Amino acid sequence: MSEHRRRSSNPGDGEQPAGDGADGQSPYAYGSPVEGAPRYGRDGRPVGGPDELRSEGIRRGARQTAQQPRLTRAEMRKQAQKKGGKGGDTGPAGRGDQAGGKPGKKRFIDYPRFGKSGFRRWLPSWKLVLTLFLIFFGGTVGAVGVAYQMTPIPKLNELVHDQNNIYYWADGSEMTRKGTTNRQIVELANISRPAQDAVIAAENESFRDDSGIDPKGIARAVYKMATGGETQGGSTITQQYVKNAYLSQDQTLSRKVKELFITLKINGQLSKDEILTGYLNTSWYGRSSTGIQAAAQAYYGVDAKDVNVCQGAMLAALLKGAAVYDPTLSDGNRKNMQERWSWILTRMVATGKLSQADSDKCGKTFPEPIERKAPANMNGEVYYLVDTANKYLASKDPQISQQKIDQGGYQIYTTFEKDKVEQLKKAVDDVQADSLKPDKREADKFVQVGAASVRPNDGAIVALYGGPGIENGHYSNNADSTGIPVGSTFKPFVLATAMQTGVISQTDDQGKPKRINASSKYLADDNSEIHKADGSPAIGDDGKPYHQRNDSRNNPGYVSLKTAMQYSYNVPFVQLGQDVGGKAVEDMVLKMGLRKESLRPSSTLTYPLGTSTPSSIRMASAYSVFAARGQQTDPYSVSKLVYNGKENPAFTKSAPKTVLDQAVADNVTDVLQNVAKAGTGTKTNQLGRPVAGKTGTTDAGTSAWWVGYTPQLTTAVGMWREEPGTSKLLSLNGTAGHESVHGGDFPTDIFTRYMKAALNGQPKEDFPTPEPIGEEVDSSGAPASPSASASASDSPSAAAPTDNQPGPSTSSSASTSPSASATDTDKPCFLGPLCPSPSATRPTGRPTGSKSPSSSPSSSGSASGAPVP
Repeated sequence: MSEHRRRSSNPGDGEQPAGDGADGQSPYAYGSPVEGAPRYGRDGRPVGGPDELRSEGIRRGARQTAQQPRLTRAEMRKQAQKKGGKGGDTGPAGRGDQAGGKPGKKRFIDYPRFGKSGFRRWLPSWKLVLTLFLIFFGGTVGAVGVAYQMTPIPKLNELVHDQNNIYYWADGSEMTRKGTTNRQIVELANISRPAQDAVIAAENESFRDDSGIDPKGIARAVYKMATGGETQGGSTITQQYVKNAYLSQDQTLSRKVKELFITLKINGQLSKDEILTGYLNTSWYGRSSTGIQAAAQAYYGVDAKDVNVCQGAMLAALLKGAAVYDPTLSDGNRKNMQERWSWILTRMVATGKLSQADSDKCGKTFPEPIERKAPANMNGEVYYLVDTANKYLASKDPQISQQKIDQGGYQIYTTFEKDKVEQLKKAVDDVQADSLKPDKREADKFVQVGAASVRPNDGAIVALYGGPGIENGHYSNNADSTGIPVGSTFKPFVLATAMQTGVISQTDDQGKPKRINASSKYLADDNSEIHKADGSPAIGDDGKPYHQRNDSRNNPGYVSLKTAMQYSYNVPFVQLGQDVGGKAVEDMVLKMGLRKESLRPSSTLTYPLGTSTPSSIRMASAYSVFAARGQQTDPYSVSKLVYNGKENPAFTKSAPKTVLDQAVADNVTDVLQNVAKAGTGTKTNQLGRPVAGKTGTTDAGTSAWWVGYTPQLTTAVGMWREEPGTSKLLSLNGTAGHESVHGGDFPTDIFTRYMKAALNGQPKEDFPTPEPIGEEVDSSGAPASPSASASASDSPSAAAPTDNQPGPSTSSSASTSPSASATDTDKPCFLGPLCPSPSATRPTGRPTGSKSPSSSPSSSGSASGAPVP
């Protein structure tokens, strides 16, 4: 062993390190030697033999001093790797992943990242991101390719699989079956060229040249589905043809993907003529017709090869939705159809498929479809019951379209009770047979009746009368018809609002609108001036103060609202409408179940007189809130729906909602009982049980109503005359030989006959005794306390008018002159000894616009009839 390896390397032992230079400088580059470390001379080259570089000194653990060489980080890392092996993370960035702090082998996926600290440790490297993207992209492409190859193209004659729908009565017995869609497949050569061109112009002008895919349309549809928006279909003819192939019509992402694959396949494998043939043979046109051949027969009685350009444009318009474009269903549909029909002709001219001259020829005369053929199993009221049920299905589940219903597969359990439907029809038929002679009187022609019966506190529609039957050429459902003003049957809603929310013309101790009761007195004189809630005169469009007319031309003076309802005076309720506020009344009737689209603007002065046009179904439902003591339930006609053996959970009746206090509903019922007992609805006394209700008649006698109820059942009956083929209402004056027709006539008679049969065998139930509510808030000038004159004016000895009210055109723009204000026609009094005395005058009281000196602010106040002081 060499000498230098045996000597101590510690200078503290008294030995000085040998120096090679003349200046005695240490030959070690960094000071004192470290055993096993190399020595360097002045020229920078190592000195000593090879033995100096051996590493035994390190293993023997020679003591190092403060003057030993300092290693760089790279040297330290290399030294650590020699000790612990390759890989691992032992630096400051983190301890080794293996036990004992020793680094492990480098992982295949370097995440968290090796040798990084802080957020960089968790930030993926670009290599990792790129690798993952390539894996995902490749997998997606592969999956799409497999799905594309596995998606079959269905054969044309296998695309339509129609089934029957089965409708059941409320007791579970079968009502009818509807289905057997009319379908005939024809070749393109048997479809007229004008019909083909019209469809292309309407649905997809670029059909002959496009790829069959509309990327923007698909992206839009997917976005709508993902965000819960309105669903949309394919925008090209190819996409719509594919959609027809999947009859479920589900608006789901998976169906959209299938649609895309089939579209791509079809566009690549089939010619444009083949695609157009499939589309025209699988599209739904309404009237239970699938395919253009069936549609041509159903609408025009011709084959598809004989359809001319005018007819072809009409059939093409139906592809957008026959339920809203079939011109024979409603006036609204006719308007929609004529607009779209004209647009299609314009597009055919623009695309060079039709000359302007030929388009002008079509434009002169709309190609009217032939009358629909009535299937025998839809005769009588069944057609209207099915129509009502189908509309309810579509309203409850947006995925259920009329097209899907026509394709069948549904079991529809309705709420209609067969015996009550038959009893209601018999009541209408009997009244018409007893009173109308259309072969002798012109005014007896075109008389229409719509009626509906609803169960209070439940909402079930148990019966309706929609018309004389499609076998008689009547397809409109009168029970669900809108456009017929309801007249004075609207007044109870105004009274209920005043009781529930109060009048804004008076406030209580908390500054809230004062809630009133039916004893509040309002001026009922004919031709009275109407004031706003602040006391200023209500002004018509002519700039003059508005005056309201009654049916009777008498001046009964100040009467209670109960008496005003009994005799259907107009003036008090127009004034009350101003005191309450039209918006408050509108909010109330919406809560009670009327639909916004059936309401006239609430800002009109005659809004309280029933210028709105709800259907019989909706009026019966709204009045059922009174019968149910303030509980509102949405009307429904389907109690259970089963599709292909699976029950749809959406079809459950809604829970009752409180919209009126019990006391308010009971007080309104008490007022309406008085109408039935001693007012304009006395025919209902023949029932022999408690009844409440209200008559309604419109200006010029264009409609007459009775809406009434018992605790068990609510029924609305409307009557009107309508010019065939239009929505124009004709006057009922002269009908059945009557000078004028009112709600207390035929509608009340129909109600009474039906209810007597429908409630036969059921116990007579009394209405609850109403609890006191609100305060007596009198219009200015009303007597502060009962007096002889007041009592006289508030008794049946006052005028007993009818309830004829202004029609839909009446509004705040009506003429404000006394002779032109909204008026009613006179009707002979039918109350016998209760008829008014010719000498009936307004009660003694202070002039309008001032208070009675004896009036107490706590019991009565000046309503809006008073001018601003």
